[in-house]
Amino acid sequence: MRASMFEAPGQPLVISNVEAPKPHPTDLVVRVRNCGICGWDLHLSTLSDRSSSMAPLVHGAIMGREFCGEVVEVGTQAPGGWHEGDRICALPYLACGQCLDCLSGRSHRCRDVVYTGMGGPSSGGYADYVRVGGAEAMALPDGVDYQTGALVEPLAVALHAVRLAHLRPGDGVLIIGAGPIGLAVALWCRFFGARHVVISDLAPGRLAKAAALGATEGIDASTENVVGRYKQIAGRRAEVVFDCVGVAGSQQLAMDYAPANGRLVIAGLCMQQDHYMPVKAISKELSVQYVYMYEKRDFELALKMLDQGRIDAAAMITGVVGYDAFAAAFEGLKTPSDQCKILLDPTA
Repeated sequence: MRASMFEAPGQPLVISNVEAPKPHPTDLVVRVRNCGICGWDLHLSTLSDRSSSMAPLVHGAIMGREFCGEVVEVGTQAPGGWHEGDRICALPYLACGQCLDCLSGRSHRCRDVVYTGMGGPSSGGYADYVRVGGAEAMALPDGVDYQTGALVEPLAVALHAVRLAHLRPGDGVLIIGAGPIGLAVALWCRFFGARHVVISDLAPGRLAKAAALGATEGIDASTENVVGRYKQIAGRRAEVVFDCVGVAGSQQLAMDYAPANGRLVIAGLCMQQDHYMPVKAISKELSVQYVYMYEKRDFELALKMLDQGRIDAAAMITGVVGYDAFAAAFEGLKTPSDQCKILLDPTA
């Protein structure tokens, strides 16, 4: 099969022919129809040592965790009653399926978990085929096409963050960062009844997509005072501030923007050393919630709301490319741009 493979930090991905995966007894093999470029992958592809606490990718790793497709092979003991031809997406890891964490919908906490897209036996969706767990697979409803199906994973990330924010109807929200996760957070905040859903970003072009995904206003942080502009919009500071950037300094910004007794949700994945002034959070008595990945119910709700037309995330997709253009598209997302979610379509 064809696959887009990692060679070394700082090097473009390379399209190669490799052996297709075979299902273990409890697994499925899926023909990939679409796979989104994930911020996690962009971070991983730059790591050259273990200083970030994350193991660097190995040569030949196949990344890709935001995928969906069609079942082509079913393991002899795969749970779920799957058949060839079934349309699915999947949680991007393989777990035991029997421990308390797995049974509670938190398979990513399983002690035996193997994450998809990290190389070796967990090769990901930047390929013609991917192996997934039968217990981690979820059917794509008729109302969810393959491009939309590739958005379920980032939508689940954002839904998990909004759930842990304990959002109340009428709350004012400020989202730092209009990337895919920031825009998806805006969508869910509007869904759950936030009165003001305001996104700030240094790239004005990104803000143009925000209104289509639930934002009520956008703030150009390159030219505007974010707190001052938010007060003009809402009459007060935001009750909830989401850091959806995940770079050094963004947590401090979130603390600066928040009001006394405000709530911070740290959804951006920062993989480098950072520092901030704790006194700012202490003196404001801020509640700070870190979030990581999602639970199975987040995937399930995202799928159901997409199927019922109660959320529409199509505006997140800014490009669909085949293998020929994929490496360049991946590299392009490492620098600020107006792009949001670019999908690989192996058939293109």
